[in-house]
Amino acid sequence: MSSIQEIYIAGGCLWGVQEFFRYVPGVVATEAGRANGTSHSTEGSYDGYAECVRIRYDEQVQSVGGLVNCLFEIIDPYSVDQQGIDVGRKYRTGIYSEHEAHLDAARRFIDARSDKDRIAVEVCRLTNYVSSDAEHQDRLFRCPDDYCHIPETLLHKYKNL
Repeated sequence: MSSIQEIYIAGGCLWGVQEFFRYVPGVVATEAGRANGTSHSTEGSYDGYAECVRIRYDEQVQSVGGLVNCLFEIIDPYSVDQQGIDVGRKYRTGIYSEHEAHLDAARRFIDARSDKDRIAVEVCRLTNYVSSDAEHQDRLFRCPDDYCHIPETLLHKYKNL
């Protein structure tokens, strides 16, 4: 049985989120996309979608709780529909999965925080996912001087492990 799992994480602009998670121990692949929208269009529509990153990870190396902890390092978990200068519903924060056990682990992480009632990170079942076009894949890896809402120190934190 494979130990590779998938989870979808939204943390504002997907460029920085993808670049950050590519270096997290146990992450074996990342893909920029959008999740939980209302249309099934692949033509760039953001109808209700959140920019997110599909993360494939080895559960023998990394846990869902560990990945959620990493997300909380790079976001303001109290901000609604905004991270950095990016504002709008597509920049909301969230954790999405097709597996209830993953969602339960994410909820436990949030519930363990004393200020859990103020946290704006949605945790819900993945309903729609659309991969981003090639221009958005690995954007900060290819163009490291592009805009990113994640502080440089956090982007490089895991690169040096």
